[in-house]
Amino acid sequence: MIPTRRTLLAALAAVGTLASLTACGGGSDDSGSSDASGGTYTFWDPYPQFDASSPWGKLVTECGTKAGVTVKRTAYDTTDLGNKALLAAQQGNAPDVMLVDNPVVSTLVEAGILNKTSDLGLDTKSIQKNIIGAGTIDDASYGVPIGANTLALYYNKKVLSAAGVDPATIKDWNSLTAALQKVKAAGKKGITFSAINTEEGSFQFLPWFWGAGGDLTTLDSDKGVAALTLWKQWVDDGLAPKDVLQNTQTTSWQEFATGDYAFGENGTWQLGNADKAGFDYGVINIPAQNGGSAPVPTGGEFVTVPVQKDSARYDVSKKVVTCLTSDANLLATDTTLTYIAPTATVQAKQVAANPKLEPWVSAVAAARGRTSGGLGSKYPTISQPMWTAVQSALSGGKSPKDALDTAQSSAEKG
Repeated sequence: MIPTRRTLLAALAAVGTLASLTACGGGSDDSGSSDASGGTYTFWDPYPQFDASSPWGKLVTECGTKAGVTVKRTAYDTTDLGNKALLAAQQGNAPDVMLVDNPVVSTLVEAGILNKTSDLGLDTKSIQKNIIGAGTIDDASYGVPIGANTLALYYNKKVLSAAGVDPATIKDWNSLTAALQKVKAAGKKGITFSAINTEEGSFQFLPWFWGAGGDLTTLDSDKGVAALTLWKQWVDDGLAPKDVLQNTQTTSWQEFATGDYAFGENGTWQLGNADKAGFDYGVINIPAQNGGSAPVPTGGEFVTVPVQKDSARYDVSKKVVTCLTSDANLLATDTTLTYIAPTATVQAKQVAANPKLEPWVSAVAAARGRTSGGLGSKYPTISQPMWTAVQSALSGGKSPKDALDTAQSSAEKG
């Protein structure tokens, strides 16, 4: 499918609503323009924090060398990369290989600029189904995941112990709320999370929404209302701080790291910071409303191969992708990124090397893609009304029911 200008511009607008959920930031290394010479292949990724001398930068170079070419790498922040990918496709100079945030995959597919993994002959059979599902549209995958991150609840062992709370007893929403009440009664703070009016707010709300049985196509169902009512109850009762409305996942983590909070909803990427926090911590899965683990959203990126005028380039691009996503290289890469590997084999090696990753492997196993279930590029038009509803309810502007009624109407228009 050849993307039209209208399709590309619509996709560009959709990508613009998605923000990075991993530790990405900054600008680009260079212009990233495609080099047509056979010996140089262009590669874009959302990791500007890693320069050419980093393990990741060296791996990209080595994978090019093994494929017999020079790889010209350019790093952008996540949203900027998606925008530039669409513009490059419009101009006919998309990079040969591109690593993109998983919700962006469906938008790029709709614009007609990504190849199917099956057409390229890439083997994805060993990839965990729910992880590759974030990059699967109409039963076809359009990339290979480099790894996944997700959310769980960090807890402060000292705070819970002082309040007489055993984390093993937290099985559902009622037991979690009871634990928060005990912590508050003991003079400490309950739970902190991010409810900011960006994709980060939706990302953090989804485990509670899905944990109640909510469906993103019906934001205003009783199940969705139950999830938003839970958050509002916590804020109104002082079990969560009012500044969750402004909290990013970073500032929410900083609150938890003060040592005053019992729980912090945050991601795999905070493990390094957790080890530096200066207090003993543990991790439990986010509970569903009536017990069990709530589905959590998958974060992480996919290695993709954009459509090229010269299809002869795909053979080398395939070699680069295969190298970057091989079991041997995934272990090192996912350790660097604090990601959970997308294959069971590498996950087992990660847990053997670092037992603290075990609850995260479990959390990722229960995770689902934000664009899964046929949502695809519709997800941004649902997510924005959802985070707006969360803001409206928690600030007291509307009841949870009225806020989600408005969100559903807005999503249907989108």
